[in-house]
Amino acid sequence: MFTAIAGVYDLNNTLLSFGLHYSWKKIAASYIPPIEEGTALDVGSGTADLALLVEPRMGAKGRVIASDLNHAMLAEGRKKVADHGLSGKITCLQASAEHLGFPDNTFDAVTTGFCMRNVGNLPQAVGEICRVMKPGGRFVCLEFSRPVFGWLRTLYDWYSFTLLPWIGTKVARDTTGVYEYLPASIRTFPDQERLCEILRAAGFQHVEYRNLTGGIVAIHIATK
Repeated sequence: MFTAIAGVYDLNNTLLSFGLHYSWKKIAASYIPPIEEGTALDVGSGTADLALLVEPRMGAKGRVIASDLNHAMLAEGRKKVADHGLSGKITCLQASAEHLGFPDNTFDAVTTGFCMRNVGNLPQAVGEICRVMKPGGRFVCLEFSRPVFGWLRTLYDWYSFTLLPWIGTKVARDTTGVYEYLPASIRTFPDQERLCEILRAAGFQHVEYRNLTGGIVAIHIATK
């Protein structure tokens, strides 16, 4: 499904979020503290937006790995990284969130944006992220969540299950059903408090979250 929409993924994100996804990602990246010669991993990086925002926070000699399971999405991200002249600092790598393949205690920081609801085994993916992080490292997870107001949940459900599939399909000319899958994946993803519990069970401490846009999106911040 993601291969089918890779070429128009950024355009559709802008249309479907009314441009808000840019500010959501900037806010998420701001929770990563500046680290001189830091190493960061962006899991489910897609077209590398979040990796590009995290890169300046790793210092002049820092490194960022942008990983994603989908080759077509990652190819779009690689082009974007090259356009920014950052191919020497951001490496695009095809990898599964549930089997990252890095040694223990590798990264100072890990980010993920709109990826965790797509993994097959969420506790395993979160456990892998915790494993590859250095003690004291920070994990920042940006993901769709549960709106805090009843009227907003009603409006958001109408938008997600009616308007979003129509707009997405018209723009992407997709026939795989990805724009029906996406709102369904949001509906079944753990809400803010439940995701906190999953993070703590994986070994993270000092877990907290911040709601954005009335809880349509939440940023979870956790320390190993």
